[in-house]
Amino acid sequence: MSPVFRNRWWIVAASVLGLVCSAGVVNIFSFGVFLRPMTEGLHVGRATLAAALLVQNVITAASGPFLGLAIDRFGARRVFMVGIPFYALTVAAQSQISASLLAINLFFILRGLGGMGQSPISYAYVVAKWFDRRRGLALGIALSGVGFGTSIIPPLVAWLIGAYGWREAYLGLALVIIIVSGIPVALFIRDPAPDEHVRVPDLLAGPLPGLSLREAIRGWRFWGLTIAFLLGVVALNGTITQIVAMLQDRGVPLQAATSVLAVSGLAAVAGRLLSGWCVDRFHAPYVGACFFVLPMIGTALFGSGAGGWVPYAGSILCGTALGAEIDLMGFMVSRYFGLKSYGKIFGTVFGIFGGATGIGPYLSGLSFDLYHSYLPAFAFYEFALVAICIIFLPLGPYRFPARHHAAPPAAAEGAPA
Repeated sequence: MSPVFRNRWWIVAASVLGLVCSAGVVNIFSFGVFLRPMTEGLHVGRATLAAALLVQNVITAASGPFLGLAIDRFGARRVFMVGIPFYALTVAAQSQISASLLAINLFFILRGLGGMGQSPISYAYVVAKWFDRRRGLALGIALSGVGFGTSIIPPLVAWLIGAYGWREAYLGLALVIIIVSGIPVALFIRDPAPDEHVRVPDLLAGPLPGLSLREAIRGWRFWGLTIAFLLGVVALNGTITQIVAMLQDRGVPLQAATSVLAVSGLAAVAGRLLSGWCVDRFHAPYVGACFFVLPMIGTALFGSGAGGWVPYAGSILCGTALGAEIDLMGFMVSRYFGLKSYGKIFGTVFGIFGGATGIGPYLSGLSFDLYHSYLPAFAFYEFALVAICIIFLPLGPYRFPARHHAAPPAAAEGAPA
């Protein structure tokens, strides 16, 4: 590989493209675009598909620790090389889904298994190993791919559905995964070689510091962070995944409703970059508490039922927090538990987080089916967001802060050259 392309920032750039078609974007945020066409085509309720999504994400959650173990043992690149093509196949398989409840759940479970290797765990792992003092910024840029994906993939899906139908849209989406994510990852993603530890300025030679997974789960901070991020994904996904269907219910056309969702993706990019910049300079739990105040306002705006600019404002506020969440998770896990078992620990936290990604959409779908309104679910999300801020504030100082490299000693004044 050319020395130019061996620069570690190419790994960050490839991670951005890889996450454009990550499992979260395709499985969760495109779900709202497929929701009405699929329920109308299969003649099932919204809660039925949302329940299948929940089962899918429980499977993903259960596999999270195993993914972390595989990354620690084989490296992120090998996981990507197997995971991305397999994930594309599972997405293409969705085109064959039928109205049977068993078939719906089986197809969703298959896609959940496929999405394991195309998750932020792998990308955060490889980026964290290349960066220390600038880790927050690097993670923020890399994980902004989820935000870009949220702004690009749902409108693309809406166009594919309008032009060809929802079954064909799944086939097109599988092809996009291979081209947009698979090729850049194959070309540029790699784990640092042993001899590169001395050439990468932010890495120090020697064993990586940190706790084991067993040591981490014995502490309250592990469970505090896990619960906080679980509540966050429930509240944010429960709101954002319903934007398209909610606005269509109010008479907004599909493409216009999808544009509101796309705005949340652009806001997520800004949230990731801003949060990454902030955590390198300010205490991450305080940064997190500030970011989770935003969706409290955004969810209230959606619940108001107002039109015009209000849905866009709500989308921006919720999207900004969505963008910050995974960046905060990856950064805080590295600072409180270190890099020794980062793949296992982050894989466990993210696995539980991933399992909860379907809870919000299910609660929202159930709220709509029972009450013909999202307000009961939105009220619960407000309480969940308040709880997150309460958990973050007492986390305390980092156990593994950034390491600073000593400058070479200067020659004594007047000493001979």
